[in-house]
Amino acid sequence: MSNSTENTLDGTSVQPETAALQVPATPLAATIAASSTSLVEYRGVRTPEMFSNTREELATLLSGAGVYDLGWRRFLRCAGRDRVRWLNGMVTNSVSALEENAGCYAFVLNAQGRIQGDLDIYRLGQQPETLWIETDCRQIEPLTAFLRHYIIMDQVTLDVNEAWTVLGIAGPRAGDKLAAIDLPAAGLLPLQLRETSWRGNRAVVVATYSPRVLRYEVWVETQAVLDLWNALQDALCVPCGVNATEQLRILEGRPTYGIDIGDRDLPQETNQMRALNFTKGCYLGQEIVERIRTRGNVHRTLSGFQLAGEPPSPRTALQVDGKSVGEITSTGCISIPSHGERVLALGHIRREALASKILTADGFAATPCDLPFDFAAMAVQP
Repeated sequence: MSNSTENTLDGTSVQPETAALQVPATPLAATIAASSTSLVEYRGVRTPEMFSNTREELATLLSGAGVYDLGWRRFLRCAGRDRVRWLNGMVTNSVSALEENAGCYAFVLNAQGRIQGDLDIYRLGQQPETLWIETDCRQIEPLTAFLRHYIIMDQVTLDVNEAWTVLGIAGPRAGDKLAAIDLPAAGLLPLQLRETSWRGNRAVVVATYSPRVLRYEVWVETQAVLDLWNALQDALCVPCGVNATEQLRILEGRPTYGIDIGDRDLPQETNQMRALNFTKGCYLGQEIVERIRTRGNVHRTLSGFQLAGEPPSPRTALQVDGKSVGEITSTGCISIPSHGERVLALGHIRREALASKILTADGFAATPCDLPFDFAAMAVQP
């Protein structure tokens, strides 16, 4: 694969010198930049696009164990005497109920109940005075500024931690591969973590949310990321690029903020009920969330779609009889082992249009699907 251009996930290309000036590489990508692996802009940084081919890498993630760069994830440290009470009042999930070495997924809302970002929050057992907030590179600055605006008389500090980076490991054999290099993952439930050391470096193993395959993150100090990457490959973890992990994300129906979720969306429109806690007490935007819960459903929802024809571009309208009833947000032509290629998408649609028999996108038939996608059900569709 040539390194003559740098790609972006929207299909555009720029010269590598221009990309390097505009967009930084992840810590891992910076260390393997001399290889033949091309880089792609993703979530505000450059990361490996693919290593072999996307079809093989996706098959590995679904049936074996693949390792991939998560250097586009960033950390905020929330410290201070009032950290738990304050952060609990800023997000949609319960921070005060977090047990040691556990985390939760949450939205940050404005006063009108609109989503300003999403994040994972963790309470590390050995550092009880600090809460760790994990989000993507593209969100870190606006979310930090938004949250700091609400630190009034609170004893709270927010600091970006750039000393750590993240690798992901996914697939049915992911836990075995971690065990093979002496990283303990056995017994971890989703959003539980374990602090450890690895070859003299501090590390944290996290069992992350995934509705289809086992998935882990390993947080590690930046100087150790290449050694960890090589060790996992030596343990026969297959290196995977962002093209394959994006396809897995679509298959699992996990929306991305800034792509499938925006700052005009309401929490219940995303179908991510795991981000909401209805008994935790007051937080910013709670009144709107509670009003929706008590008075009825929202008018539109996130859904999966199986499409005929070529993958449409993001923001393509979903239509019934020429009338727009939603839009596509993420899409791809995905090769599913034993089921062939399918054009699949995520998008928003008005609830009353879900049962329509004549739904189209870019003139081609579009069939709503439950998330995560059911491979067997898709196999019998045209």
